Amino acid sequence: MYELAYSRPQSLADALALLAEDEGAQAISGGQTLMPVLRARLAMPTRLVDLQRLPELAGIRSVEGGIEIGAATTHAEVAASAEVRSVVGALANLAGGIGDPAIRHRGTIGGSISNNDPAACYPSALLGLGASVVTSRRTLAAEDFFTGMFSTALEPGEIVTAVRFPACNRACYIKFRNPASRFALVGAFAAQLPSGYRIAITGGGHGVFRWREAERHLDGGGAIPAITEDMLDPGQFTGDLHGSAEYRRHIAAVIVRRALSAMT
Repeated sequence: MYELAYSRPQSLADALALLAEDEGAQAISGGQTLMPVLRARLAMPTRLVDLQRLPELAGIRSVEGGIEIGAATTHAEVAASAEVRSVVGALANLAGGIGDPAIRHRGTIGGSISNNDPAACYPSALLGLGASVVTSRRTLAAEDFFTGMFSTALEPGEIVTAVRFPACNRACYIKFRNPASRFALVGAFAAQLPSGYRIAITGGGHGVFRWREAERHLDGGGAIPAITEDMLDPGQFTGDLHGSAEYRRHIAAVIVRRALSAMT
């Protein structure tokens, strides 16, 4: 076992100072992604900076036009929140379907989007709803935050502090889950906002992305049954032992149609 320091700062300022002082330091919140990585020796930070109990990263609160969720809020808290359900019910439903109860009570929204696993659920909600990511330095649109597989716009020493979602009463998330990991083999978040339809797909292989051709089709008055896999870029999908690229592409179109039909 290599030497690893652990710090539990009492404030966001203290946490940022620890990350700035040690180039090898790594922030940790719920640890549902980081701990398996550490066990596999795929990462070897010199220090873990625990963000889980920082008051600045806690809480769910109403903001103008929507809701703000602190980065350290667990999936279980989002799923159980009456406030989230009243403002954007599809987000609460999504959170309630992540992993199993143990993961939902430890994993956090900030940790999930910062890791940006290509099969994670939350990134599709952020893109599908046009959410904003608040960090310790700035506010980013979701489309500027997610930059690729396991990649975000976060700079060294910068952490997510909250996520802001607009109110939306017509949205739905459906995922075709891997029966073992419960990650999305493919997942689709569909929403109808005042600006038009938004559709985000996760689990394709390269990372979360918007299906803009389907959005334009719907905004132009097109019918849901006419949305087919032929409208999806094959380059957005990869295959593995769980399913081929062609299979994922087909499933994506199916669950998008189902999500659109189920929107409430």
